[in-house]
Amino acid sequence: MGHNLLGRYVWLVDTIRRYGSITREKLGELWIQSPYSDGNPLPRRTFYNYRTAIEELFNIDIKCNPSTYEYSIDEGDRQREGLTDWLLNSAAMSNVLSNVSDVSDRIFLEDVPSARLYLSQVISALKEKHPIRFTYRPYTRSTPTRGVVIEPYFLKIFRQRWYVTGRNTADTHIKTYALDRMEEVAILPERFSDKDFDLDEYVRDSFGIIFSQGEAHEVVLRTDPRQAKYFRALPLHPSQRETIHDSYSEFHLRLRLTPDFVQEILSLGPKVRVMSPPELREMVKSSLRATLDLY
Repeated sequence: MGHNLLGRYVWLVDTIRRYGSITREKLGELWIQSPYSDGNPLPRRTFYNYRTAIEELFNIDIKCNPSTYEYSIDEGDRQREGLTDWLLNSAAMSNVLSNVSDVSDRIFLEDVPSARLYLSQVISALKEKHPIRFTYRPYTRSTPTRGVVIEPYFLKIFRQRWYVTGRNTADTHIKTYALDRMEEVAILPERFSDKDFDLDEYVRDSFGIIFSQGEAHEVVLRTDPRQAKYFRALPLHPSQRETIHDSYSEFHLRLRLTPDFVQEILSLGPKVRVMSPPELREMVKSSLRATLDLY
């Protein structure tokens, strides 16, 4: 695929989403002003070819209202919208970086090594509802576990690593595995059903990749006005809401008190103070004490 072609797809989706709904004529005017047109109009056939390609690549449906002849994006549910944004951002970044070889030594990126080997296989198994078998090397054990079989329910990227969550067929428990600790991944021919698995319910109250530990609590974090701006720009969790005071803000979340959430709070240092619940305050203090003991 030519690098400009991918950029044109991203431009088209971004423009329609930005306007909400837009006529073909207005879209054509904006196209002439874009860096992709070279001053030439967007032919109708080319536009429809782009629509088809966008639907196939990104699973984005560009709808046309037959009464107004305006085009809009069918956003779908929140999970699908989030995946769409991630795909578009990745495509836009790839498109931009493909043309910066002359300054590549001055661009630093975060590596996601777990996507290289097995991500496509796991996605295929997830899509077609096939179990996967693999060898797993957890950091907590010196010897690997061979012949692990799971029915993959969903994937999540967290802290530069991909994780797959599904039902372990040996003990029937739902477990999460890091793709970068998997080896010898194979897709099995049989199929499974996940119709009884409520994905939204399972992930709703979790911060990272620990989904089934403990009950959800109402969490209150106090920050100074500067840190509050970061939380507004990149919320910690979909449940987040803010109450603003004269010299501070308090962010309210509903979450399980998991180790990965505690680590997130600790990473923010004195910028964030846990106001409630008491259990979370004690978890943070215990971790701080253990760290100080090392020094």
